[in-house]
Amino acid sequence: MNEPTPGRPEGPGPYREAESSTAETPERSGFLAYFAQNTVAANTIMLVLIAGGLAMLFTTVKQEVFPEVDIDTVLINVPYPGASPAEVEEGVALAIEEAVQGLDGVKEVRTTAVEGNAVVAVELLIGTDNDRALNDVKSAVDRITSFPEDAERPVISLATNRRQVISLVLHGNVEQAEHVLHDLAEQVRFDLLEKDGITYVEIDGTRPLEISVEVPQRRLREHGLTLGQVAQSIRQANVEIPGGGVKTRSGEVLLRTTERRDRGSEFRDVVLRSRADGSQLRLGDVAEIEDGFREEDRESFFNGQRAVMVNVFRVGEETPIEVSDTVKAYLEEELVHRLPPGIEATTWNDQSEVYADRIDLLARNAWIGLILVLVILGLFLEPRLAIWVTLGIPISFAGSLLFLPSADVSINMISLFAFIVTLGMVVDDAIVVGEAIYQKRSEGMGFMDAAIAGVKEVAVPVLFAIITTCVAFSPLLFVPGVSGKFFRNIPIVVISVLLISLIESLLVLPAHLSHKMPWQLRFLLSPLLVPLELLAKLRVDKGLAWFIRKAYRPSLGAALRWRYLTFAIACALGLGTCGLPAGGR
Repeated sequence: MNEPTPGRPEGPGPYREAESSTAETPERSGFLAYFAQNTVAANTIMLVLIAGGLAMLFTTVKQEVFPEVDIDTVLINVPYPGASPAEVEEGVALAIEEAVQGLDGVKEVRTTAVEGNAVVAVELLIGTDNDRALNDVKSAVDRITSFPEDAERPVISLATNRRQVISLVLHGNVEQAEHVLHDLAEQVRFDLLEKDGITYVEIDGTRPLEISVEVPQRRLREHGLTLGQVAQSIRQANVEIPGGGVKTRSGEVLLRTTERRDRGSEFRDVVLRSRADGSQLRLGDVAEIEDGFREEDRESFFNGQRAVMVNVFRVGEETPIEVSDTVKAYLEEELVHRLPPGIEATTWNDQSEVYADRIDLLARNAWIGLILVLVILGLFLEPRLAIWVTLGIPISFAGSLLFLPSADVSINMISLFAFIVTLGMVVDDAIVVGEAIYQKRSEGMGFMDAAIAGVKEVAVPVLFAIITTCVAFSPLLFVPGVSGKFFRNIPIVVISVLLISLIESLLVLPAHLSHKMPWQLRFLLSPLLVPLELLAKLRVDKGLAWFIRKAYRPSLGAALRWRYLTFAIACALGLGTCGLPAGGR
């Protein structure tokens, strides 16, 4: 092959329209040649990648701040009111550890014993069936008979990493602030759940509700009662149980006892004792009943004021940005106009802002990359080639979205980082193929022959370049544990984007460069083509060709002739670079 000329040749060459030339005509057969000649097939692939990817983005691909994955941990929570940490450990924690330690699939057991509560985390081995392990742990804990009498029933569940999107903080200094804020938070929670796009809302920062019944000792002695009798009467009067059914001619009537009481005032008429004269002693006659909160050392403040938080989570196909916008719209349009005097509402810990910033970073980097590729290729190659090569970036990104749902990968902070990483690599293979086709055109080949010869010449190097990059990222697929479930987002995104870019550069790009651009498409892309054609008139490629011929090539020849001197200079520079900081300079 003749020595290539980097610049655009004078006169006839790559810009002439004739397909005949003095250059060797490549064989128009084979897989790559078929797609280079069949523009319909190439355009079909391109449209499927773009349309299918966008359809997946708006219908199937989940959007979340961080991936929600299974933690592979079973949590056992046992309340033990009034017990010290040592008593919790001896009476509850050690018994649970001994019961679950030998179960199948258990990797490690960690216990946290604090005043009045024990939390046991059972970490499972990789590959263990979580549901089966949960049932095994429940069965093992249920068989424990040595729990203290005052210990409450264990609560056993699988650990989750469900993440909230935004918090709505209600705060203010008013009389009975905790009661007012709690009732307002409950109303806000119900209002938000009625909104489209919000499914799960929790209240945090307040103590659990509790109805306290205090009976003075003198009242018990006065009426000959004990606390046990009072508790039994309350228990019997506060039931809600099914009572079966009665079949009638018109159908079956279900019976149910509905005596559940939810407020302190409803307990005042509980009958403690019925006298022979027909009079009754009621709970309100002997006890002080109050709606309050459980006694816990817990208070929440926001800007120095008592506060309650309403946490809103993303569920299912909801997106963080949509959930956040719904909460902010509710705050500005509804809640702020009906807040009680002295109470304010503020959004806090809005995770959608971080998510939106990452999307904005990806978009800005993508635009910068598109512009740089357009400008550089327009200066050194040709405008039409620059446009088609640049389109490889959005095509590859859109096409990769087709595979994310099947790989259980969402659009999140980690996968967006992977997209940013691929921005610098995704267009490399398209540039190599485009430059090879341009070089064949510079040698005198026509459009079709240059496209076929160029893609065949660099197909193998491009293929192995993509494969080696995919192999470099593939070890992240095998990171064990919970961290591996997060890291797997990176290689899946990178590999899928690179494989789509390989398809685009080998099958789609040559078809677009195998003929002149139709006038309809040229008119549509004129806002891009006209500036690029003005850049091309600067003839920067001529300057590059002169630099290579007059400066680079003689310098390279001298370095090869004096190779030992060149190697010595390189070693001296390396030693000097390391020696300067080592010497304190």
